[in-house]
Amino acid sequence: MLIVSEEVRDAVGAGRPVVALESTIIAHGLPRPRNLRVAHELEKVVRDEGAVPATIAVLDGRPHVGLDKQQLERVANDDAIRKLSHRDLPPAVATGASGATTVSATALLASRSGVRVFATGGLGGVHRGWTQTQDESADLGLLARTRITVVCAGVKSILDVPATLQRLETLGVSVAGYRTERFPGFYLADSGEPVDWTLRSPGEVAAVMRAQDDLAAGDSALILANPVPEAEQLDPALHARVLESGLRECERQGVGGQAVTPFLLDYLARRTKGASLEANLAAVRGNVRLAARVAVAWAAG
Repeated sequence: MLIVSEEVRDAVGAGRPVVALESTIIAHGLPRPRNLRVAHELEKVVRDEGAVPATIAVLDGRPHVGLDKQQLERVANDDAIRKLSHRDLPPAVATGASGATTVSATALLASRSGVRVFATGGLGGVHRGWTQTQDESADLGLLARTRITVVCAGVKSILDVPATLQRLETLGVSVAGYRTERFPGFYLADSGEPVDWTLRSPGEVAAVMRAQDDLAAGDSALILANPVPEAEQLDPALHARVLESGLRECERQGVGGQAVTPFLLDYLARRTKGASLEANLAAVRGNVRLAARVAVAWAAG
């Protein structure tokens, strides 16, 4: 059922470095035709660092780990491509649906195919107002039971960051900052929250991954929080002002549940005149580059 490209399969089998990439940013996160250009760019970043890219998606009910040129173009341009969390994978497979994979679905399929390192933008997490809505991303539970290293720029800053970090602690998911003692906030280099652990090099990250295996302490993820460079982050004052306005607009329009995140991300992009999108892309590029370096260090043993 799981189709792993020949390049990815050979690399995994030979112990060479591989980096998983999600496809939601291609299908739903960027305007056309820029989305396809970015997809090719991110794969090139992985290759330039000496690793093999494994972009993941479901096409006609078949999960694919590693896409060829035509498949990547389809994900970027087909209006019928759905957004798939890990809970959506069984019905998508059973009905022959096609979809781009979110963090949870990508992490699951990557792990099933033997890929240990995954790069993304920002994780999902606990939503604001959790005490009333009990709304949290499926990413958290999946990462609590999946052995994979996720390089990200923290969690999306529209979420409740302190509550998300508390939830990750409860779930037993290790979180470390990369060359920072502050937890990043997606568009922002600093969410205002600290991290308990700081790792300084790809080799040090790989050593933590090996310790996870040696200890056999459970199949949970390692989250490596890599901040967007301060020069490329969204202006913090602008971010705070627009987010506050967006939250009020959410309440006014009655937007709730799964619709909140895409609504706020779109609101930020429009009200910051695209600056939030550029900060997002800067974070993703940095995460992909770091993930490739971690994968190389991991493969080196």
